[in-house]
Amino acid sequence: MTQTIISRSPTLESVIMVEKTIQKYSQECGKYQLWKKLPKKMMYQTYQKILEYLKESGKIIIDKEGCVIWTYNPKRIKNLISKDLAVR
Repeated sequence: MTQTIISRSPTLESVIMVEKTIQKYSQECGKYQLWKKLPKKMMYQTYQKILEYLKESGKIIIDKEGCVIWTYNPKRIKNLISKDLAVR
């Protein structure tokens, strides 16, 4: 008999909710405190998956104290591109 591990897959709505919460509370609190501030309840495992995705995509960083920081700035990127910045 084999055991199947079911992984929580976040919905797009959940990812957007976490992104907005991180933007609002960026540099103010750690992962757990941020999870508690979400407007809707979510499984902690799902929340961790979303943080992992956001970290891998370069939208957030987590400092050595555990503080979550929003780093993604599309307006700044568009501004730099409009000034003929060479992007590699």
